[in-house]
Amino acid sequence: MRLSPVVLTVVIASLAYTTPPEMAFSRLLPAAPALAAAMWPVLPTVLLGTVCLFLMIGLSIVFPGLGTWWTAGGIIAVTVAAAYGSHVRLQRERTLFQVRLVADAAQQVVLSPMPRRFGNIEVESLYVAAAAEARIGGDFFEVVDTHYGVRMLIGDVRGKGLPAVGAAAAIVNSFREAAYGEADMVSVARRLDASTARYNAAFPAEGPVERFATALLAEMPHGGGRIEILNCGHPPPLLLNHRELRALEPTDPSPLLNLAELIGDHYTIDAFDFSPGDLLLLYTDGVTEARARDGEFFPLAAWMRRQLPRAPHELLTALHRDLLRYSKGRLDDDIAALAVRLREPSE
Repeated sequence: MRLSPVVLTVVIASLAYTTPPEMAFSRLLPAAPALAAAMWPVLPTVLLGTVCLFLMIGLSIVFPGLGTWWTAGGIIAVTVAAAYGSHVRLQRERTLFQVRLVADAAQQVVLSPMPRRFGNIEVESLYVAAAAEARIGGDFFEVVDTHYGVRMLIGDVRGKGLPAVGAAAAIVNSFREAAYGEADMVSVARRLDASTARYNAAFPAEGPVERFATALLAEMPHGGGRIEILNCGHPPPLLLNHRELRALEPTDPSPLLNLAELIGDHYTIDAFDFSPGDLLLLYTDGVTEARARDGEFFPLAAWMRRQLPRAPHELLTALHRDLLRYSKGRLDDDIAALAVRLREPSE
């Protein structure tokens, strides 16, 4: 691709030399510097335009009457315009690069690195942005080791861009404080809801629709044996136990963050068995809403049933690979996931 302007120049010059002068392929030479502007810096673009100009002069010596001056004038005009276009493109690329650096820094505030081991509990994370040029979204997760057990959070703020990341950062930062200080997850959830409400009051959402977030809180004792889940409108986690798959649905849904004041703050905690070797997958709706070309959603439950017992990072690596393969590399939403495994006593 980078050499395509050179290839185009050679092809046009060859056709102009080997075909009758009446076909006037030489008049296509201005297309080469125009193409170069889309991928080359300014100086190489100007140099290619100069080469095309000399080629045109050489062809006019071999074939008099080609309309040399008109074509030469076109080459000069296109080369000048192409050089300016290349300059503008490079400026925008530098700006985009700086924006991406800022976006990465903002995302790191939300998605901080985490240990992969909390005693005998293994946790691995995955985050994939839908738009490579943006690399930023409203999905979030966090895992902290407290004296109450290992507490986990995953969720998704409605919306995209910096406003969504700001709301996600407010939720995650609140969780990092509340998870250590609150004795039960209901109190943690109320703290998250209050933080979301304060953020939305300070930075109102654009349009008539309020900004809200789905969230799932999980707590696992250090010794394992069970896991407690508080689900605020989030997709239910999947638990794989010896090739048997179970969706951990809530018995009674809890309100989404920023909606408790509207619909009530009744929260429900469900407890589930979690044995050594079990594999738990927490995910955002970007996973289940990944589409194939025919519009079919990614069959996460069927995919999970086919997985062999494996380490969490291997599971998420396979999930990432198969999502990209299923969607042909075109993800419509950000993806976040946590894989949790309780190690066997012999490991």
